[in-house]
Amino acid sequence: MSIWSLTIGVAAVITTGGGQRQAGEDARRPQEREVLLLRAQATRHRRRRSIVVQIGTLNEGALHAQLKEWYRRPGDLLEQVTGGFVVDLVRGDLLVEIQTGGFAPLRRKLELLAQEHPVRLVAPVPVGRRIVRLSDEGEVLSARRSPRRGRIEDIFSRLVSIPSLLCLPRFELEIVLTHQDELRVHRPGKAFRRRGWVVTGRRLVSVEERRLLATPADAAGLLPLALPELFDTAELAQAAGIERRLAQQMTYCLRAMGVLDTAGKRSGAVVHRRAA
Repeated sequence: MSIWSLTIGVAAVITTGGGQRQAGEDARRPQEREVLLLRAQATRHRRRRSIVVQIGTLNEGALHAQLKEWYRRPGDLLEQVTGGFVVDLVRGDLLVEIQTGGFAPLRRKLELLAQEHPVRLVAPVPVGRRIVRLSDEGEVLSARRSPRRGRIEDIFSRLVSIPSLLCLPRFELEIVLTHQDELRVHRPGKAFRRRGWVVTGRRLVSVEERRLLATPADAAGLLPLALPELFDTAELAQAAGIERRLAQQMTYCLRAMGVLDTAGKRSGAVVHRRAA
């Protein structure tokens, strides 16, 4: 056998073996790709589940955590995933969401959940507040009571984001009147009006009262009894003892709920009356 023939034979064997290996690899690749894809999907699912389960607790402030603990009863479930959302507390069929800040971020969540479940939004309103200054180590440097006292009507400054939700049959709002500590630390160059004292958190001291608003009529019950039949926001502010801005937010919300009507203008001011 010539060297040329031997070379061709070896090359054929190598080619054939390589082709068989290539064919085997090609046959295995779809299966390997499927396995890798399934593994990647499982990893993403675990990460999403971890994020969903922890989202309510990792970024949870002290006030929120304290209110949740104060509100819970035996048998309540905390941080449950329902309808694709993490719900603070589940009590039987009732879903309870506790919100210490503005309501706007919760609008879509509450609207969707209230389509299938009874939903209660619990909102604290500070009627008394103590300003506590802390060192960087957490030591109390000073504490004083804030001269500003809150009122139940303050809820309308946050309700302007979701006024029509009270018209939903499965939605209700519970207002919790609280006493709180406002914690501050000194950060030079920040919070100019407070001379560098930055608010770092709030904590619950006590609960004074709670009031449930289940219907627009319940919200209208916060109007002062001494109001005349026709009134503008200046008269509402005077009768309720609140600022004009809050009176405007109050009438906006109540009009959106359908419990207030407009009745023209008087000296340039919109006149309101209770809906029939």
